[in-house]
Amino acid sequence: MKVVLIVAGSDSSGGAGLQADIKTGEYFGVFTTTAVTALTAQNTLGVTGVVDTKPEFLKAQISAILSDFEISAIKVGMLSNSSIIEVMREFLSSVKVPVVLDPVFISKAGSLLMSKENIQNLKNLFKFATIITPNIYEAKCLFGDDLDIKADANVVIKNIKIGEKSVDRLYYKDGKILEFKSDFLDSENLHGTGCSFSTAIASNLALGKNLEDAIKISKKYIHEAILQAPNLGHGKGPLRHNLRKI
Repeated sequence: MKVVLIVAGSDSSGGAGLQADIKTGEYFGVFTTTAVTALTAQNTLGVTGVVDTKPEFLKAQISAILSDFEISAIKVGMLSNSSIIEVMREFLSSVKVPVVLDPVFISKAGSLLMSKENIQNLKNLFKFATIITPNIYEAKCLFGDDLDIKADANVVIKNIKIGEKSVDRLYYKDGKILEFKSDFLDSENLHGTGCSFSTAIASNLALGKNLEDAIKISKKYIHEAILQAPNLGHGKGPLRHNLRKI
């Protein structure tokens, strides 16, 4: 069984963060290990509190995993401060497996979740990533409104609405662009879609899929997980991660 290391924050409501990552990994048949970067108090209506992990303890978590498991891929999610980002820079500079970096710093509603200084620090990790998975707001913040993508990693921008289609646009480092399309879903059940999408890509890379196939499979998975969402909570509801089939 392939092992994926998830480095991300915890979502107390279970729809995003580590909880969504674990559920997604289980669906794809990989074993997920975790290193917690932050604890959050949240539900489908929003976040009410955050407690960051101390950098030394994040290092201890990662060290414990690496000393006992053979990791086949890494997914990086919420990195809430510069000290945590520096720990990840040191760690990622030494790894030889696929790395999926989800730059969690702007919400789907366009709200900034990280200081501009930390966003700049986050860019220092791009050169270690196999692929970066920003939403449209994050992509515009990183690369400009015209989306002139220049990065040391491949970049896939998630869920660009074009007509009645949801388009994920992959920008390769060499300038090639590829699009993945599905029907756009007008749904309130979108909590954790970004987390789940990036973990699905990491899981499929761990299983030996190439990047294009990993994205294609992951996009289809998210589409079905939204369609079959359990309609829980009073805000942006969670997906149904454990699909019986796609």
